[in-house]
Amino acid sequence: MSEPLKVTGMVLSAVPFGDYDKRVVLLTKERGKITAFARGARRQNSVLLAAANPFAFGVFQVYEGRSAYTLARAEISNYFTEVKEDFEAACYACYFMEVAEYYSRENLDGSEMLGLLYVTLRTLPKAQPDNELIRCVFEMRAMVQNGEYPYETANDASLQEATRYALSYVLRAPVQKLYSFTLTPEIFAEFRGVQDHFNRLRIDRQFKSLAILKNMAAGLGQETGEQESP
Repeated sequence: MSEPLKVTGMVLSAVPFGDYDKRVVLLTKERGKITAFARGARRQNSVLLAAANPFAFGVFQVYEGRSAYTLARAEISNYFTEVKEDFEAACYACYFMEVAEYYSRENLDGSEMLGLLYVTLRTLPKAQPDNELIRCVFEMRAMVQNGEYPYETANDASLQEATRYALSYVLRAPVQKLYSFTLTPEIFAEFRGVQDHFNRLRIDRQFKSLAILKNMAAGLGQETGEQESP
């Protein structure tokens, strides 16, 4: 067996595998996105029972195999309990992890995406800013990290000055201060429209969690409780 490797990361997804195991996807600082098998993680006495679940952040000890890793131990420093206990925040968090998995690659530095995801999840349970603004900022910054966002958009004269300023801020702000602003409904609508345009242009996947968010938003916006037509 290979020597154990310690990686700092977060569990993006976990699914049952076999009778007692789990297959987890980790976003790690050192190795980017990796797949690992947590043997016996579904047993009640397993040392991985809590660690092999989405949102778990910490240091993971893994063994590298030919096509996947084996998860042996974990020292979890944050389970993001506040996010998991808030239904709306948990729905947004699932979307952010799905986007992070989409953009991440194996054996590439995952520190930027991991940092963005961590800060975003820590921001979610707070009252400000609005969760939809958080979503828009996260999408934009993820594209920036992937080298897909055109910086000249922030200088588009057809946009209002406040929108251009917000775009410029998100493109360049330190990740720790990324969610330190709010927008008026009018400016946010334009800001959201810019990002929606690039989502359609750059992303070639339908995210299941995003569909849930849109359905949830539509339901909240309808006093009668009727669903929108497809």
